Amino acid sequence: MTKKLLAAFCASLMVLTVCTGCGKKDKKDGESSKADSSAADSASDSSAASEESEPDRNIPEGVEEKAVAQSGDAVLLIADKDWYVKYFGTEDDLLTYGAGIAHISGDGSYTVSVNAGSKGTRYSIMGDPEKAYQCSGLGFAAVKVFDGTTLYPNMSIEIKEIRVDGNAIPMTAKNYTNSDDNTEMRANIYNEFVSHFPEDAHTSLGALTGDFGAYSSQIVDLANFDKWEKVEVDFIVRGTGTGSAPAEEPAAAPAAQTEAPAAQAEAPAAQAEAPAAQADAPAAQTDAPATQAEAPAAQTDAPAAQADTPADPPADTPAE
Repeated sequence: MTKKLLAAFCASLMVLTVCTGCGKKDKKDGESSKADSSAADSASDSSAASEESEPDRNIPEGVEEKAVAQSGDAVLLIADKDWYVKYFGTEDDLLTYGAGIAHISGDGSYTVSVNAGSKGTRYSIMGDPEKAYQCSGLGFAAVKVFDGTTLYPNMSIEIKEIRVDGNAIPMTAKNYTNSDDNTEMRANIYNEFVSHFPEDAHTSLGALTGDFGAYSSQIVDLANFDKWEKVEVDFIVRGTGTGSAPAEEPAAAPAAQTEAPAAQAEAPAAQAEAPAAQADAPAAQTDAPATQAEAPAAQTDAPAAQADTPADPPADTPAE
């Protein structure tokens, strides 16, 4: 009996030992799994941080920084004729590399620009920062101030000069200013999608209405943008409430209208000749007395003739 009890006790002790060992093993396995997961997460975070800190090894050295516009910044919005190479103030634009941004801090003169000859643009298009590229044609162009309407509701933009590859080009009309979506402020340089003044079109001199004429949404000749790399635009901002700028001059009348005064100017010259013609009249009249003066002489001869030939009728005397 004692042997049976001892055997049962030993068996129970063995089962308890096995169960305890299994519990410890499971706990170690759980802790090991958690450790492995934590290590994996740490490695992933480290890899991500490494990728963010390391520059793209494919981008060559010397590439310009991307120009990204912020609130209050003015940029040159521009697109080639195919709307492929363009800049609209974002880092995704092909002309973003080295683009010239001007932050508007008040009234004054500013300059914005783009450059297809930048290394970043050449590399993005040609795959080689040293290989030249020229844009073809012009699809759109304007000066835009981000949040311009919000920041400066009375702002006006007057474009003073446009240079293509360093050469100033003539402007065929003056630009106007209008709000873009009631948020931005814009001055069109070439916008073929607009044929008349928008409701809020204005200059620093006042509002503009009706059809285009001396002011227009297309103020350049497309022939000057046949092939180009760099475009620069100088402009004056007014109406911000701070700073200073020279007063704006009104646009000159279209050429067809300026010719009319010239035609009218010729009229006085024609009229001036009239007095000269009239001045000749007295001379002609002064001859009349001379003719009349001769008449008495002729008449004085008449008595002599009549004395010689008293038979001739007196009625023939005036005919002589």
